[in-house]
Amino acid sequence: MRIAFALILLCGSSVPSLANGHGPVFGAATPTLGRGAWSLDQAWTMRFGDQSTREQMLKTMVTFGITEIVQASVSLPVVMSDNRFAPARMMSSMSNDRELEGLVGYRFQRTPVGIGGRRESTLYVGGTIPFERNRLGVAAGGSLIVAAATGYAGRAHYVWVGGAIQHYFERAGDRLGDSRTLTAVYGYRPKVFRAEHDRPDLRFFIESTFEDRQGSQSTLARPAPPPRTLFVGPTTLLVYKAIAASGGIQWAAYQQDAVGAKERMRVAVNFSYFWFR
Repeated sequence: MRIAFALILLCGSSVPSLANGHGPVFGAATPTLGRGAWSLDQAWTMRFGDQSTREQMLKTMVTFGITEIVQASVSLPVVMSDNRFAPARMMSSMSNDRELEGLVGYRFQRTPVGIGGRRESTLYVGGTIPFERNRLGVAAGGSLIVAAATGYAGRAHYVWVGGAIQHYFERAGDRLGDSRTLTAVYGYRPKVFRAEHDRPDLRFFIESTFEDRQGSQSTLARPAPPPRTLFVGPTTLLVYKAIAASGGIQWAAYQQDAVGAKERMRVAVNFSYFWFR
C-alpha cells in the first residue's frame, strides 16, 4: 500500500479531471483514455482459500491514449507469494500471472442515449510474455488475448458485459490451458455525486466473473484439470480530480472440478493517477 501512494506522489501535482471513464475492478468495461492522456494504475490483489491459504500480487499498469478511441497499456506484476491456486484472471485489464502483458483497446461504437447516457463497445487485443520457465510443472509460453466489452453508461446506472479468450502457445512440447472468461457488471452512482463539477465522484458496483480454463498439455507432468469458477461481489470507485481509488471483494459462488486448495474469496485494491503529456 505504501508503494502505491509513493507512486502517486511521484507523478506530480493535480491536473484537470481525466478519470471520468474509470470503471469496475474485476469486470470488463468500455471507456478509453482521451488523446494524449496517460494513466498509472497500481493494483494489489489477494486470493484466499481453505486452511488459511492465500496468494497475493502487486501489479503496475501504464496506459496511454493514442486517440479518443484507441489506447495502449502495459502491465508488470510483482509476485509477493508462491502460487497457491490454479491460474485465474482476476482483473480483466491486468494479468494475474507472472507475465508481462500488453493490450490495445479500440472503442469502435459510441451512441448517445438520452441525457448524459451512452452505449459503447470496445475491442481489446494483446498478448503476454511469461517471466517463469514453467507454471505448475508445465513449460510456460506466451499467449494471445482477444476480448470485448459492451454496455450502457449513464449518469446514474451502468451495465457492462464482456468476454475474453486467452490462447497460450506451445513451448518445449507443453502448452498451458486456454482461458475463457465472461464478466457482468451493474453500477450505480448516488444522486449527490451526479453533478458535473469539480467534486468527488463515488460509484458502487456488483461484479461477476466466470472463467472456464482448459486443461494444460505436458510431455512430462500430468496437470490437474483446472476448475470452472464463478465469483460475485461488491466493488466501489472513488474519483477526485486526477486520482481514482477502487476496490472490492468477490466470493466463490460456483467451483467445478476444483483440485487441491479451493479458492474462497478474492480481494483487489487499485489506485490510479491521470495526466496529460
